[in-house]
Formats: sequence, structure tokens, C-alpha cells
Amino acid sequence: MKFSEQWLREWVSPQLGVQGLADQITMAGLEVDAVEPVAAAFSGVVVAEVVDKRQHPDADKLNVCQVLDGSGEPVQVVCGAANVAVGQKVPFARVGAVLPGDFKIKQAKLRGVESRGMICSASELGLAEETSAGILELPADAPAGEDFRAWMGLDDHTVEVDLTPNRGDCLSLKGLAREVGVLNRLAVTEPDVEPVAASHDETFPVRVEDAERCPRYIGRLIKGVNVTAATPLWMVERLRRSGVRSIDPVVDVTNYVMLELGQPLHAFDRENLHGAVVVRLAREGEQLVLLDGQEITLGASTLVIADERGPLAIAGVMGGEHSGVGPTTRDIFLESAFFSPLAIAGQARSYGLHTDASHRFERGVDPRLTRDAVERATALLLEITGGEPGPLVEAISDAHMPAEREVTLRAARLEQALCKALPSAEVKEILERLGMAVTVTEAGWQAKVPSWRFDIAIEEDLIEEVARIHGYNLLPVRRPAARLALRPDNEARTPLARLRRQLVARGYQEAVTYSFVAPELQQALLPDAVSPRLANPISSDLAVMRASLFPGLIRALEYNLNRQQTRVRLFETGLVFRGDLDELDQTPMVGALVCGERLPEGWAGSRDKVDFFDLKGDLESLIALGGEEHAWRFEPGEHSALHPGQCARVVFRGEPVGWIGALHPAVKAELGLKAEVYLFEVRQDALTHGSLPAFEPLSRYPEVRRDLAFLLDEGRPVQALLDCVRQRAGQWLQELRLFDVYQGKGVPEGSKSVALGLTWQHPSRTLNDEEINQLVDAIVAESHQHLGAELRG
Repeated sequence: MKFSEQWLREWVSPQLGVQGLADQITMAGLEVDAVEPVAAAFSGVVVAEVVDKRQHPDADKLNVCQVLDGSGEPVQVVCGAANVAVGQKVPFARVGAVLPGDFKIKQAKLRGVESRGMICSASELGLAEETSAGILELPADAPAGEDFRAWMGLDDHTVEVDLTPNRGDCLSLKGLAREVGVLNRLAVTEPDVEPVAASHDETFPVRVEDAERCPRYIGRLIKGVNVTAATPLWMVERLRRSGVRSIDPVVDVTNYVMLELGQPLHAFDRENLHGAVVVRLAREGEQLVLLDGQEITLGASTLVIADERGPLAIAGVMGGEHSGVGPTTRDIFLESAFFSPLAIAGQARSYGLHTDASHRFERGVDPRLTRDAVERATALLLEITGGEPGPLVEAISDAHMPAEREVTLRAARLEQALCKALPSAEVKEILERLGMAVTVTEAGWQAKVPSWRFDIAIEEDLIEEVARIHGYNLLPVRRPAARLALRPDNEARTPLARLRRQLVARGYQEAVTYSFVAPELQQALLPDAVSPRLANPISSDLAVMRASLFPGLIRALEYNLNRQQTRVRLFETGLVFRGDLDELDQTPMVGALVCGERLPEGWAGSRDKVDFFDLKGDLESLIALGGEEHAWRFEPGEHSALHPGQCARVVFRGEPVGWIGALHPAVKAELGLKAEVYLFEVRQDALTHGSLPAFEPLSRYPEVRRDLAFLLDEGRPVQALLDCVRQRAGQWLQELRLFDVYQGKGVPEGSKSVALGLTWQHPSRTLNDEEINQLVDAIVAESHQHLGAELRG
């Protein structure tokens, strides 16, 4: 909403500068976007009268004029405008004047004829964006010799306010003036709107078929208007300063009243109306050519203004081209209506439109303004275009008009919300200045909401009104008080953020994928998985909830490989969904995927490809953060998405918690992947579970180490040997390290050599060889008995 500061001050004029006024409006919740001057800077321009005009002796398109500029003697000036005429009042730039763009007027000779000044057009004075066709003609009563800038009131500002959708009542000068008057405790001077007496009895019939959407419709027939009359300069200027272009006097008046009072109006050419004006819903397939030339097909939910031949306009949005006012119009039918906001909401957007009328009707127009707007527009039209007004024709449905609303405001609730107790008299005064009828009650106040405030319906709305009029800056600053207990920090739990940092430190990047995946991909990876199917997926390849992190990671891998990223390391944390909706299990998981080379490309690095043990090492680094490495096991298993020979079940404290392995060859072939891909997926609760750190004194006594090499059946897991050794190594074993696995020359076929390093240390004395030998003998015997392991010579 744009408005002129001077125009507003005719309604209400607080003792504030333009910036102070803008700041006050903003603090009241009506944000000011911009404050700009209405005209560019210029000086030395006065009102002058053309008293003589002669053809230039040496130029067909130039005239030699004599103008009276108030200095006494006529001033000679050469003018090339085609519309200059004797008797005109014009803006005249004297010698020495400075026009916009720092253009200085000097005495000159044009084709040998002396010219002392310049008669100006609107564009030369910065009053029009487009180049003007001729000079700016001023009203006949313009005082010659008067400073043009002062006479036009160009030391003015345009203020642009960005209103929130709930404040449709401020989409007019009347609404803004009402708001400024409330803020400054000033009375508002409104223009007098008197009923216009009918000069003939002719009417045009009106019928409303949808009273729910249009509870009130008023029309008036005005005969004998002169649409070729010039719109007064003062009105053209007010429209321009409000961002509206002047078109013709009828359209200008309807736009002016809309800006002034907030009620959109429309005028039809009487000659193009047939039968009666009918307010109804459009019939399926009806077409309408709008004023902008666009032809549209109307939907059945669109409210239209029609006659017996068909639609004339989209109600509350835009009129039709064939029924609009044109140069030959003599009689007009002026309409003013109240449309339900819900009936207009969305209609303009459905046809790709947005008009000033729809903008207002969607937010709510005062239903009691309809008659005043017609009377105001009629008076202005008679003043400008002449004509004979007929009586008003009104169709109204009281049952569908907005009902009066009363809202209760409790004093205790107001004090609680504002953190401040306001005197009852002040609250009552604020609400009354806002146009409400207020009754003081024992608990607070009962307010009757005015018809123009569609946004006030509940107690909180009144609290907001009191707060903003009282002044947000006057409310106390108080921090909320709460007794908040410190949240315990569980030291036996590894934060998920630490797991993420660990993976990032090992060269991974975090992926965030959708929680829903392609059904085909999930079926290929997890044929037996059951997860919810979306009733309304955003696309066909995101139609089921994921039962694993694998599908999302694999899609992310494909995306990277297709963009020449040959080394990919991704991880993701999130929920997986298993089961039907009635018995849905949502489990937080940590998943990772690796593909490509083991090390980044570089002159000192090898080009070896990543393998199963690289990924296993990364997972073990996460396990180590919990401090319970011995509670974890990797057991051979089978998973539908993983390679049968390179797949392990991850077990924590005897419970399966995840999987690790290479991607199944069949899935690779189906997806067209050539490189080896390795993945793991483990439950978050297992990885974040840890042991409570505890200090143990450091021993001052020497360590004892023994290296043992066992011959073990190649099909038996090394983990079984480690468990057996750890069980028999005694309580002083500090470290058990696997440092070699060998198959080849010197090792029987079907066996493998597993070399272990065992380190013992006693906290209070030095261990002797006899004790260590006893432990080694027990380890060898236990390993042979349970695993068939032989000590390698």
C-alpha cells in the first residue's frame, strides 16, 4: 500500500516528520518498506500563462510563444510541443532554473530566434516515467507566477507500507489515518459523504443468486457522463503518488475511492448490459475476455457478475473487456459490493491474476462501507464528467452479513501477557480509540468489534491491540524464570556426534537421504523386508519407507559415480522402518559405504582398492570409542544384500546388532556398478553404549611378552582362538595382539598360521618365567583341546 504523506495529513496530521511518522507506523505493526520523494529535485519553475503563439519563421515544428510568468513583462520562449495553445497555464522554467538530472536552463537562440526559458512536460519535471507527448497543461485557475513546486505540493513523500494479511483494514487512506489518529490521540477528518439525490427514476435490475458469497450488492445508473473529460490534476497526482496510473475519469474515480476508502468499485457500460445484473457462480465452460485482453475459461467455483448473455466480470477480481467503459460510453452502471473473503480467496491466483480489488476483498472489506463508496464516487463523477444519477439499487441478505462480534478481555490475562498492569481507564480508552464499544466488567472489559476489523475474534487479538497501541517499547523486558535441572551427562554413553566426528576423521562424508526409497531397489536389497508404503508419495521412486540405510547410500553412491567421483566414502545416521503401520519398529541406525581406492590420489600413496578389512577397521574404530571392544564379535552370516563369501553379522553382547560386507554381485549387476562396494549398518544404541571410564594405577614393573604361532584350520575364525587365549591368559594379561596370518610354504594345506603377541604385567611385582610358562602351557592346551590348534615350531 502506497500513500502520499500530504494526502494522509489532510485526514490527520501528527507533530512528526515523515521519518518519525514512518517509524511510528512500523512500531505499531504496519511495516514501512520505503519513504521516497514524490518528485525529483528541481528549482526555478513557475506557473505561467501562454498569451501569444506564432509559427517559428524557420522551423515548421517550432512555435514562438509569449508567456506571463509573474515577472511583469511577457517572456519569449521557443516551444516544440504540439499541444501548446494561447490561454494555457503551463509550468515554465526560467533562465537559471535547474531541472532533474542537473539540467540548467540558459538563454539561447533556436534557429535564430531568442528563447529565454522552457515550457516543461511532465517527464522533464520527473513527474512521469515515460517521455511525455506534450507540455503539462495546468488547470485554468493555476496562479501565474506561483512557484510550481510549491503550488503542486511536490515537497511530499510516498510512504510504502508492507501490510500483513490480517490488516486489510489499512489498505486505504481512511484505515491508515484511523491508525495514525489512534496512535497520536488525534481526531480524524474524513471527507463528507452525503447521499446524492437522484435526478431520474431509471434503474437497472440486480439479482443475487449466491447471497452467501455476496451478501450485499449496490448499483446505480448514471446517465450522460462525459468520459472524454480530463481528470483533475490533483486526482492524477494523488493516484500517481499511490502508484496508480491515470486512465480515464471513470476508472480514475473508482481507483481514487478505492485508495481513499478501501472499497473496490467497478463501472459497466450500460449499452453492453442486457436483462439484469446477476451475481452467481460461473457455469462450467463459460468464457470471459478480461480487461487485460486475456481470455479465460471459468471454473464452476468462481463467483461472477453476469447478465442474461453471460459473464461480465470475475466478482471482486477483474471486469470483462466487452462490458467495460470506453471512449463512446454515455451511460454507466456503477457497482459496489461486499464479497465474503472466503469466496474471493484464491480465485485471482487460480487464473494467474492479482489485482488491487482481489487483494482487498481476500483480506476483508468493511461491509458497511459499500453505500458510502458509491455515494462518494457518484459525487466525484458528477463533478468531473457530469451526468444524471439514478436511485441506488440494493440487494442485501442480512442473514449472510458478518455478525457483530463481542470479545472479552480479562485484566489478569492482559497483565500476564504484557508483564505489566495497565490502568483500566487506559485499556478502555485504547479499545475505544480503535473503534470498539467497550463495557467495563468485574473481570476486565467486553469489547464490541467494529465492522472493519476482520482480524479480531479472540482475547489474544485484543491483547495484541492494547500492547501495540500502548507501545511495545514501553513494555518491561523480563526474562522467563524457570527452575531447570541440569541434564545428567551419561559418561557410559558415546554421543552420536562423536561417532560422526570419528567417521569424518577417517575420510567419510555424511549423507542425508530421504526416509523413503524406491520399492524396486529395496526389493532387490531386502526381498523379505516389510515397511510402510506411502499413500501419496512425492514421486514413484520414493514410495516406501526405508527398511535399511543401504538403499539411500547406494543411490548416493550412484549419483557420485555418475559425476566422476571414483573414490566415495559416505556414512548416514537415521531411522529405519520395519513392519506394518500397526506394529511399526523405528530403529536408529548408523550405516556407511566405501568404494574406490584406499587412499586419496597422491604421489606418495598406493593405488590399492579398498577391501572388506578397511571397512571393518573403520567400524572397529567406532567400537573402540565405547571402551568395550571385547563385547563385540564378527560372525559369518548371510544377508540378501551382501556377498555370501564376504559377509559378517555384527554381534554385541551376544545380540545381533548389524551387518557388514561387500555388496551382492547380483545387485551390482542390476545397478550397473563395476567397482567393489562395501557397506555396514549397525544399531546406534549398540555403538553409543560404552563402559564407565575408571582410573587404574600404572604399574612400575616390567612387562613380559611372548609370541605364539598356532596352526589353525583355515575355516575356523581367528576370533575363536582369541577368545580361547584370553580366557586362559590370566588376569594380568595387558594386551593380546594378532600380528600375522599366513598360508603358504611351510604351512599344511587347509591350515593357516596365526601369530599372536601376548603381554603381561603385574601391578605390584615382576612376573617370573615359571608363571609365564604355566600360562603359555595352559593356553596351548586349551587351544588344542577346543579348537584343534597346534603350536607351530
